[in-house]
Amino acid sequence: MTDESRAPDPPPPPDRSTATDTDPAAALPAAFAIRLRPLAPSAPFRWLALGWRDFARSPLIGLFYGACFMTMGWALIKVYEHAPAWVLALSAGFLLSGPFLCLGLYQSSRRLERGEKPDFGDSLLAWDQRTAALGIFGFVLLVLEMLWGRASLVVFAVSFDGMPDFKGSLLALLDPENINFIVAYVLVGGVFAGLIYSVSVVSIPMILDQQTDAITAGLTSIRLVLTQPGVMLLWGALITGLVVLAMIPWFTGLLVVGPVIGHASWHAYREAVDSPVAPPP
Repeated sequence: MTDESRAPDPPPPPDRSTATDTDPAAALPAAFAIRLRPLAPSAPFRWLALGWRDFARSPLIGLFYGACFMTMGWALIKVYEHAPAWVLALSAGFLLSGPFLCLGLYQSSRRLERGEKPDFGDSLLAWDQRTAALGIFGFVLLVLEMLWGRASLVVFAVSFDGMPDFKGSLLALLDPENINFIVAYVLVGGVFAGLIYSVSVVSIPMILDQQTDAITAGLTSIRLVLTQPGVMLLWGALITGLVVLAMIPWFTGLLVVGPVIGHASWHAYREAVDSPVAPPP
């Protein structure tokens, strides 16, 4: 057969990790083409067990990130102790943005999954693999949390003559006479918390594992929450409950709870989202 009669070679497939970074419209078909695996109702408890296993296998790395969570919690209380509306919103937003802050823990779990030994320096530099996508996603989370904080300030401003101190704000949340304020504050917080959770629940592990863009990862995360709401609501409730309990003794519980949830979130992603670059867990 001559060169003239031979069929031309097919064009190479598009590079999803770069094309969608510059063309948001291209991320739509890419996000909806990713297969989501069905999850059992008990899956969140299995993720926590796997998270504890990873923490036990690399405790020093986990304790470092747990200490970061604990220290940042102290810093939020100290800086915003005279602005209760901000500290309540930002504390929740900080904890809900955990998938971004736990990037090093995802990297450690990925190494353990491959049978490799986690490295502290490697976990610290995990962000360097996908700087652009992680930067875009971090900016989105920051904007959402700033909007949440501003909305909380508005609720406080229209509910009271002046801004109460930290103790006064907690009493206001517990006073049945402030039922309108309590309902409004809970509704505003619930909307923003649900949005941040839906966008971020598997996004950062996906960006790290599949070298994809921020838009595709965010849309895939939302798809997971919308298509399997029962399991994902249970996972969100477990995270919230454990974090609240860990915060009670002056954030010290985050020393262990934080890294365990971080490792568990990696396993949540690996079980829920099909990955073409690694075998199923």
